[in-house]
Amino acid sequence: MADNMEALEDWVSPLLAKLDIKQRRALARNVARDLRRRQRERIRAQTNPDGTPFTPRKAQSFRAQQGSIRRRAMFSKLSTAKWLKATTQGDTAVVGFFGSVARIAATHQRGLKDRVSRDGPRVEYAQRELLGFTALDREMVMDSVLRHLGGG
Repeated sequence: MADNMEALEDWVSPLLAKLDIKQRRALARNVARDLRRRQRERIRAQTNPDGTPFTPRKAQSFRAQQGSIRRRAMFSKLSTAKWLKATTQGDTAVVGFFGSVARIAATHQRGLKDRVSRDGPRVEYAQRELLGFTALDREMVMDSVLRHLGGG
């Protein structure tokens, strides 16, 4: 993934140098918005950036007997605009989780251990890459840059 990012950066850097600051900010805002939309769609589709499906949740037999918890898609609320933010700082676009859910998202992104509740047991979560850069995302950024440079 780092190679793809470096190649994209090498390709886009000379093109961005020709733009003034206002145009770079507008381009960064558009790219961030589009990337957030694509990340949201991918999270809702329950797939990793490489196209593989998320590792399913572990079975919760004691809760299934009670019938009080339904199985919904993972991270459905996490992918909303309230938590998954697209921000720009100068001419830089940032898409990520901010606030209290950033720790939860990082735990799943990297497959770390965390407590289920404050006094609960520590559980090792499966790695589910919520944020990532796919080949289609790279093409979308290239298209956005070319469209912006073309004036339309």
